[in-house]
Amino acid sequence: MPIIRVDGPKVADLDKKRQFVKEVTKAASTLYGLPEKIIVVLLQENSADNVASGGQLICDLHKSDS
Repeated sequence: MPIIRVDGPKVADLDKKRQFVKEVTKAASTLYGLPEKIIVVLLQENSADNVASGGQLICDLHKSDS
């Protein structure tokens, strides 16, 4: 049973999440040749103050963009 973990920003739109996991599941099913019902997708939502890139918090990087 493949388990796909996706770490990303928070997504408030539940319909967008539904569409995303549907598409990821379908792609994995095609790739592995397995039924969609055994594909597990885990979404880990992270706020910008809990993620860093290049030694800086993402929330701080966005401040410098403005």
